[in-house]
Amino acid sequence: MSENTIPYKIYLTEDEIPRQWYNLRADMKEKPAPLLNPGTGQPLTAEEMSGIFCEELVRQELDNNTAYYDIPEDIRNFYKMYRPAPLVRAYCLEKALGTPAKIYYKFEGNNTSGSHKLNSAIAQAYYAKKQGLKGVTTETGAGQWGTALSMACAYLGLDCKVYMVKVSYEQKPFRREVMRTYGASVTPSPSDTTNVGRKILAEFPDTTGSLGCAISEAVEVAVSNPGYRYVLGSVLNQVLLHQSIIGLEAKAALDKYGVKPDIIIGCAGGGSNLGGLIAPFMGEKLRGENDYRIIAVEPASCPSFTRGTFAYDFCDTGMICPLAKMYTLGSSFIPSANHAGGLRFHGMSSILSQLYHDGYMEAVSVEQSSVFEAAEQFARVEGILPAPESSHAIRAAIDEALRCKETGEEKTILFGLTGTGYFDLVAYQLFNDGTMTDVIPTDEDIAKSVAALPKVPGQG
Repeated sequence: MSENTIPYKIYLTEDEIPRQWYNLRADMKEKPAPLLNPGTGQPLTAEEMSGIFCEELVRQELDNNTAYYDIPEDIRNFYKMYRPAPLVRAYCLEKALGTPAKIYYKFEGNNTSGSHKLNSAIAQAYYAKKQGLKGVTTETGAGQWGTALSMACAYLGLDCKVYMVKVSYEQKPFRREVMRTYGASVTPSPSDTTNVGRKILAEFPDTTGSLGCAISEAVEVAVSNPGYRYVLGSVLNQVLLHQSIIGLEAKAALDKYGVKPDIIIGCAGGGSNLGGLIAPFMGEKLRGENDYRIIAVEPASCPSFTRGTFAYDFCDTGMICPLAKMYTLGSSFIPSANHAGGLRFHGMSSILSQLYHDGYMEAVSVEQSSVFEAAEQFARVEGILPAPESSHAIRAAIDEALRCKETGEEKTILFGLTGTGYFDLVAYQLFNDGTMTDVIPTDEDIAKSVAALPKVPGQG
């Protein structure tokens, strides 16, 4: 079939929604380093983790060998409310750019949460409910994860406590209200409701917060309240497992028309969207079946991959969570108040960090004014107002398409459009008013936080 006859939107049928999640770790030659107990420095055991996470999620978190996990039918039925998600051929963007490149994007914004986060939220809430828990706690940056989790908890009758990064709490009040509409309690972080929050506020009274701060508070509340567990929307192995449905659907849709992408691009904050999108493609690359150029795109204000250190670090600012080996800017690093709130985590998924370290993927960082320029160009020709996070991938996809224009190469590009930006209009306003600024950390800023990395044997 000629590529010119491929429809704008490629949909799978309900029956073609994947029945299994794919565990990328099963095909990794170098497995991600284990989480460590911060007190003992030893690998975290399932028993230790079960005080924080749900039992089934602990099993998924620690499993490096099982390639496929069956998706429970109850979760799959929930998926049918908004899945399968469309794979879109960006014909209008191609024409506007005058590029010979073929551009596709996997759109994950067709649900009330406005993003891909619902894919893991319903899974984690399902396992909490199955375990007989009363509720869950979590953090959220831009609010997509908190919104998704509040929806999943409302559906299953679970209590949901959300700690929202303070700058996003103030910048995105409407997303906060969606969470409250679904029954969640939403607290700006750092707050005076937890010990760790009070400690951070005492040391940094004017802080705008960070995901690391919010994680600390959510974990503290979970472990101090019987019947609650902590859930996380990115970074962890279990989350990338659930999000693999994005890539599995994208690949199945492309396979229908015999299309193989040359370049796969995803925005990168903690890793949930990027890891989910690339999972089956990276699996083929690891097994030597196919080769792809895979690009992670992160904000220049929080450049974990491109300027971070590959080392063990705390996942939270309060230093109460396990240690993960990842590309990190240091758990004390608090990025500027950029508008891609979901990309403000100081570290990166251990899975993606290991793959990047081993040379299976590359990374670039981009400034937010350039990101919003790409977002508006995309919105004007493709008809979707993209989330700031997704717009990092759009920026890189446009750049790659323009390189194809210069060289005459007919590359096929796939990127992830993680969600919509209708709750991010303050950011669009600043860009349109010409008052948006680009704040990039100095080498001294990063060196200061990296210098405080925990002392782990073999880490220096």
